[in-house]
Amino acid sequence: MTTTPAYRDTGPPGVESDEKSTLLAFLNYVRDGVAAKAEGLADVRGRAPGVPSGTSVLGLVKHLTAAEVYWFEWAFEGSGTAPPDQSMELAEEDGAEGLLAAYRAAIERSNEIIERCDDLRRPCARAAGKAGALRSMRWVLVHMIEETARHAGHADILREQADGSVGR
Repeated sequence: MTTTPAYRDTGPPGVESDEKSTLLAFLNYVRDGVAAKAEGLADVRGRAPGVPSGTSVLGLVKHLTAAEVYWFEWAFEGSGTAPPDQSMELAEEDGAEGLLAAYRAAIERSNEIIERCDDLRRPCARAAGKAGALRSMRWVLVHMIEETARHAGHADILREQADGSVGR
């Protein structure tokens, strides 16, 4: 059994943090967990589905990258004309290094958008999601924590199946 490669453990936010800082710290914490599960994983293993649905570690990274773009750039800021494809389907050219770089870049852009938002009640520029409703930045942050944490758990199990690596 191996251990997942080291990553920057930001830990939970302090008890004196304001709401936005607390939400962002938890979101960054679970984002780091997802990235840690993909780091150091050979492309062939990262692409391999671990369950009958076809879900793979790298497919999860690709999906979460698109979710970052969808919720923060497309829905909240109103950037772009069409929403990104949030599927987990990998293209032939999708490899761990490129997917992780894209994920980190999307996170950086998302964090810039979050930092510019001075009121968590501010609605998205576009109605989004299955209900097609206008959501607030608060809602988007909580949703992305839930979405990313759920997939971090999936990635944890898939990584262990792929090469026996355990740990956060």
